[in-house]
Amino acid sequence: MSQSVDWDLAQRVAVRVSHKSPYPVPRWREIATMVDDFREATSRAEVLVGEATGLASANGRARSRVVDRSEWIQVNIASFQRLLRPLSERLAEGGDDSGVKLEMTRKIAGAQVGVLLGWMSTRVLGQYDLLIIEDDNPELQDMVYYVGPNVAGLERRHGFPHQEFRLWLALHEVTHRAQFTGIPWLRSHFLSLVEDVLDVVEPDAKRLMEAVRKILEARRAGEDPFRFGGLSTLLAPAEQQESLEKLTGMMSLLEGHGDVTMDRAGADQLPEAARFGRVLRARRRSARGFTRIFTQVSGIEAKLNQYQAGEDFIEEVERHSGMDFVDRAWRGPECLPTMSEIREPESWIARMQDPA
Repeated sequence: MSQSVDWDLAQRVAVRVSHKSPYPVPRWREIATMVDDFREATSRAEVLVGEATGLASANGRARSRVVDRSEWIQVNIASFQRLLRPLSERLAEGGDDSGVKLEMTRKIAGAQVGVLLGWMSTRVLGQYDLLIIEDDNPELQDMVYYVGPNVAGLERRHGFPHQEFRLWLALHEVTHRAQFTGIPWLRSHFLSLVEDVLDVVEPDAKRLMEAVRKILEARRAGEDPFRFGGLSTLLAPAEQQESLEKLTGMMSLLEGHGDVTMDRAGADQLPEAARFGRVLRARRRSARGFTRIFTQVSGIEAKLNQYQAGEDFIEEVERHSGMDFVDRAWRGPECLPTMSEIREPESWIARMQDPA
């Protein structure tokens, strides 16, 4: 079967881009210490997240793995392949497999994915991979990853205490694991929304021109056209927008929930947590020049916006209705806020009020 993305090219490009990171590769002794620290931090984080959120994984204890940038790229290419498998099959069946056009499309797509993953591999500190939960590669399933060179580099640059910072990072990723393995319907609902989005993907020149028009109109109005999504969001047809609205709302809530939990869980054990938060938030906002353009167009900046929007949503809901009210979002898919409700929390609060 032909593939719509040249994954081998994507991996080569990603690894090449990843070498441009300002952070040096840690020495092997440093990595060995990091492996032990993250194993302990992940275990401690699981207890603290459970106490703070009431969420407990149905998959047993969390496992950690420290990876370099190349390994992180391999893991995410595997996830991309799984996620895009139905789309790849559909495009391959509908395309001219013998034509030069399809091969060029595969190469372009591979290069784009490679640049995206390569750049991200120099920035990501930790990740819970919810996609690799299948019958193959059981040793890689349900794993919390930490990118060793990036963690070590950030610690050196800012003088972070290693064990405290590593526990703080673990809290965010373990919160995501608790969300996706502790709320029975959440993972399947997330994947169904992604499938809904991909089902109507059919990029063409007309839609690209429409996206360009939207960008120009937003710029003339003094608005940021990429605030809540990259070019893929602008290219989305009308029938895709509802699923995108639900998907971005869901991810904003989960990211915000992860950040809030990160700052609150075990706060008495993390005296530097406030400084960690300030540094990482400033790091998200620090992109300039080409990097800023890249993060906007690719949609990465929209993801970073989700963190803050989700935090603001949770804080407003708690201020208005108490700390436990946010837990109503976990009752079922219909209870999750849309992106519109994330921006206007009072509308979600009104919808979720119990009938008198």
